[in-house]
Amino acid sequence: MGAKPRNIALIVAAGRGHRVGGPLPKQYRKLCGRSILSHSVLAFAAHPAVSAVRVVIHPSDEALYQDALSTLDTNKLLSPVNGGATRQDSVRLGLESLAEDAPDAVLIHDGARPLVSGAVIARSLEALQENIGAIAALPLSDSLKRATPDGKMIDNDVARDGLWRAQTPQTFRFADILAAHRAAEGQNATDDAGVAERHGIAVALVAGDEENIKITTEADMTRAEQILHDRSGGAPAGEQTWRVKVGLGYDVHRFAEDGDHLMLCAVRVPFERGVASHSDGDVALHALVDAILGALSDGDIGVHFPPSDEKWRDAKSEIFVAHALKLLTARQGQLDHIDITLICERPKLSPYRDEMRGRLASLLGLPLSDISLKATTTERLGFTGRAEGIAAQAVATLRLPVTP
Repeated sequence: MGAKPRNIALIVAAGRGHRVGGPLPKQYRKLCGRSILSHSVLAFAAHPAVSAVRVVIHPSDEALYQDALSTLDTNKLLSPVNGGATRQDSVRLGLESLAEDAPDAVLIHDGARPLVSGAVIARSLEALQENIGAIAALPLSDSLKRATPDGKMIDNDVARDGLWRAQTPQTFRFADILAAHRAAEGQNATDDAGVAERHGIAVALVAGDEENIKITTEADMTRAEQILHDRSGGAPAGEQTWRVKVGLGYDVHRFAEDGDHLMLCAVRVPFERGVASHSDGDVALHALVDAILGALSDGDIGVHFPPSDEKWRDAKSEIFVAHALKLLTARQGQLDHIDITLICERPKLSPYRDEMRGRLASLLGLPLSDISLKATTTERLGFTGRAEGIAAQAVATLRLPVTP
């Protein structure tokens, strides 16, 4: 018996699509508790015929990638590689990164298609037994019309016979598709099948899946959520399938005698004093972590990160947020909304509000519409009124699946 074929999934996630909404590229938006990209990665990592998974990312997205995939429980994930200016460039760079230890086959998949099924993956690989390449696709069922040049009227009908809608994965014997992409450098094909065809490779069609949608709009997000709910045995749309939980967090730090900045919502805010804290002293993120832990009924930040433990000295508070989100993901929960109030007389925080909200969106995978951030004073009353320190309150609203 020959050696088991080595098949690697190459997931392309270097795009900057924002049509779904929010400040994040769509592949990092949260879908039922985890990023769209992590759903895509897990679909391949869970398949027994897939040996490893590599993701191609935008050069600016390293932090987003780490936030999105840090909680995945798989040993199949290879380190990411940076993509190029176009999708075709990104695929080629991803293939080149695998060339030194070349696999037998590669499954090239869009990171924004999180609902690919194991059956589609299996059919794609089975097709390589008799073909060099194969793509998942569906025959067209809608009538097609060609418009007039101004796009306002029908010019004529277009026969749909023999027309298919291409999906991913697009699967190839590795050496052949690598050669095709090298030869096509500088050209502009619509997808990897197009690159292969120009190189003389015949590409087979295998049955795709209507649920294997590419997320482009907010409506796609809603549809994808319903598909995932249905797959997990959830009730039909309109019935209660989640239990809403709300957590409240509060934290305070006194100002130190020295220092030149405060960390607030993972943003460096210039100030003539720092804070007395074991970690980086980000009072906003500490309150937020307590709010998430509170909604989970899982203690507080001091339980998970004791200030007596030197390991956490000067630690970035983003680590604590990632830990809280990991606990939420482990329970298949979803963070829906946060509301943070910063309380201090000084420094003035309004110039940094937009940057803080953007950083929170990045850390949490939420759109800006689900992030509320306010700053207030205590009218010179109490320790904050005397400018002795800074406080923060946070409310986190999340959902946990209802279990029988």
